[in-house]
Amino acid sequence: AVGSDVDPSRIGERVIVRTMMRSYSADNEGGSRSFETTVFGSEIDGAFAQYAKVHANEAYAIDCTWTDVELASIPCAYSTAEGMMHRASIGAERVLITGASGGVGSAAVQLAKRRGAYVIALTSEAKAQAVLDIGADETVDRNADLSSALGPEAVDVVVDLVVGKSWPSLLDVLKRGGRYVTAGAIAGPIVEFDVRTLYLKDLTFFGCTFQDDAVFANLVRYIESGEIKPLVAKTFPLRDIAQAQEEFLAKKFVGKLVLVPPA
Repeated sequence: AVGSDVDPSRIGERVIVRTMMRSYSADNEGGSRSFETTVFGSEIDGAFAQYAKVHANEAYAIDCTWTDVELASIPCAYSTAEGMMHRASIGAERVLITGASGGVGSAAVQLAKRRGAYVIALTSEAKAQAVLDIGADETVDRNADLSSALGPEAVDVVVDLVVGKSWPSLLDVLKRGGRYVTAGAIAGPIVEFDVRTLYLKDLTFFGCTFQDDAVFANLVRYIESGEIKPLVAKTFPLRDIAQAQEEFLAKKFVGKLVLVPPA
């Protein structure tokens, strides 16, 4: 169904819904407030449900052969990863990605490779081969001493989803003039930071939550042109959401878990 102001020809259209929405943050002039965003399933209802409604502008038409489950694995994780790529202007350079086996991390591996990057993935030994299979050029054990493993000033960009107590070592391996971009801190958000490293090495830091409109449009284009692939580790019927959340917390998989609502 569509609202009264939406073209009825959209009924039956296959769509993918953007997670980081801008249509609900419009200002009085009808534009979108800079850096304001509304999260689907957080600030507005929509996740973990059989039915949902969204602003028409947030439902992107898509034409591909992917299954619904495969498409469902994309919006949150891949848009977060592409938002980081977009904000940090990642290209054909050396990129270190932490948490590379997770949903966002595995997406970042693919998306950085698509941009021509040489990808060094930080992950566990048990998941290293799976991350290489996604497209990483090399892996480093997540418990390794990065300076010893890579050498000082070894990468142009750090894409960080982990943070944690070893965070300072990420800045050590960044080249002078390098960029650090983050959208998560699953190992802990509080770090010890010598600000002199920032200015003496002329580093640039990016925090990424808000996403430009181009980010999700890019993802749709990549899917339709076959430039990225889904990475679904496991599916669960919606009624088994508790089990799915337990397996999510256990983090013994690579890629994404997907809930499937009843038909």
